[in-house]
Amino acid sequence: MTSPPRGSLRRDIAQIILSSRPVSWINTAFPFAAAYLLSTREVDLTLIIGTLYFLVPYNLAMYGINDVFDYASDLANPRKGGIEGALLAPRIHRATLWSAAITNIPFLAYLVIVGNPASWVWLAVSVFAVIAYSARGLRFKERPFLDSTTSSLHFVTPAIVGLTLADAMITSTVALVLVAFFLWGMAAHAFGAVQDIGPDREGGIGSIATVIGARATVRLSLALWTLAGIAMLFTAWPGPLGALLAVPYIVNAAPWWTVTDESSPGTNRAWRRFITLNYFAGFLATMILILAWVS
Repeated sequence: MTSPPRGSLRRDIAQIILSSRPVSWINTAFPFAAAYLLSTREVDLTLIIGTLYFLVPYNLAMYGINDVFDYASDLANPRKGGIEGALLAPRIHRATLWSAAITNIPFLAYLVIVGNPASWVWLAVSVFAVIAYSARGLRFKERPFLDSTTSSLHFVTPAIVGLTLADAMITSTVALVLVAFFLWGMAAHAFGAVQDIGPDREGGIGSIATVIGARATVRLSLALWTLAGIAMLFTAWPGPLGALLAVPYIVNAAPWWTVTDESSPGTNRAWRRFITLNYFAGFLATMILILAWVS
């Protein structure tokens, strides 16, 4: 058996990396790092390794598995093949799954060794949610409402893993922040599903948006973002400032209040702005965390 040409190998590696959605790496690494650092107030090996894990290998597993098992439906989705998701050639599906396993296992082994029963449970929940969302036989992404719930866990559980690794005390403020973050994650997933109603229905894939329709899904997303902002108002200072983070997302999605299933592909414009908003919100969240650090 001959090995693939070097140029082809480089392209395959680039596709596998693209499947991990580099533009979204920070969305899972930041919650872990922030939760752990604010709890321990020190930079140690666990912070570094945990942040690296939730930065790259975690996302390779989450999105790589998704791109492998969603290949058939992705063929009909014009969004795939760029920053919003790779269109992985079938010949590298196995390599993608092996890459996810090989990169995840060492980090997970370390986090288990340095962890405790609580962190083991939440790490298991986090990894299970990543696999269950897309893998054949589970496919939580095709179970309406469970799809948005599972997707939100992808982003909230890294923070909980960080908190439990640090043996942090779960105060009412911490609990409310996690609830707000969870609501934000559900809203983000639901809104993102609207643009894919057409391709998902053609591919026989169920989602929260295909079941309740574009208009109801957008309105649900707006309600969830609003509730997330309200939850932050009841946290200790400077937490209430976090309520402002919900405003740009609400403003971005509100023009689609009367969207129809037929016009739902147009929400991709708002979704692309959403990706940029995450960086803006992340910057503001960092400023709030710095204020919390020095308070």
